[in-house]
Amino acid sequence: MRAGVRRWALGLEYDGSRFCGWQTQPGGCGVQDALEAALAVIHGGPVKTVSAGRTDAGVHASAQVVHFDSLHTRPNSAWVRGVNAHLPRGISVLWARSVSGGFDARHSALERGYRYLLLNRDVRPALLAGKVGWLHGELDLAAMQQGAALLLGTHDFSAFRAAECQARSPIRELRQAMIVRQGCCVVFEFRANAFLHHQVRNMVGTLVWVGQQRRPPEWVGELLASRDRTRGAATFAADGLYLTEVKYAPGWGLPTGGGIMPVLPLTL
Repeated sequence: MRAGVRRWALGLEYDGSRFCGWQTQPGGCGVQDALEAALAVIHGGPVKTVSAGRTDAGVHASAQVVHFDSLHTRPNSAWVRGVNAHLPRGISVLWARSVSGGFDARHSALERGYRYLLLNRDVRPALLAGKVGWLHGELDLAAMQQGAALLLGTHDFSAFRAAECQARSPIRELRQAMIVRQGCCVVFEFRANAFLHHQVRNMVGTLVWVGQQRRPPEWVGELLASRDRTRGAATFAADGLYLTEVKYAPGWGLPTGGGIMPVLPLTL
């Protein structure tokens, strides 16, 4: 880094239904576009951000992390309250920390966590439209849990990778694949060192097929071993997907946890 340049890390939450994904777009519809425009006002000049994960259109975040470099000294509050004053509804900066130049929001991350909220009832959501996925009909939770267990570990996840994925390697270590029912909602929790493009949504779609008894649990392992995306289920809707955690080494001194998740209609 050049002398006088200071690196900052920010924690964000955002409603992905209001944007065309994280990454900047020519039309300015990305979360990154809105954030960089707001940062530029406080910074007094252009700012380029790097995120821990490039969420797709419609995907939400309660704990996104980004970094950027600043030529000017500003208090933490300026990067939080000041930037928030210039952000559109649907994005908030939660915290700001000064970090060394060796920090990289993407490459310094040790682990990422995603949660998928699936409303499983006969009628579509209204109050939570865009915030949860939706599926009617019975789901066999035990079968889904058996299938999810077959995904754990270090594997080639090509069968769950989008065709346009730009990752150099399809090898990922999936450290958690938990599925629980909370009232009328089915909650999927995934943690890994990193994820491929559409990997979580494709895993959810696959496990839903198992829950619908369209495929047996062991099919998940067969699909994984095949490395063939064309044999898998359709990519599930983005609505219920949240980036909920980005883990870093304690030495960086960054906050843990994220923003507020939607309140599930547990009693419906």
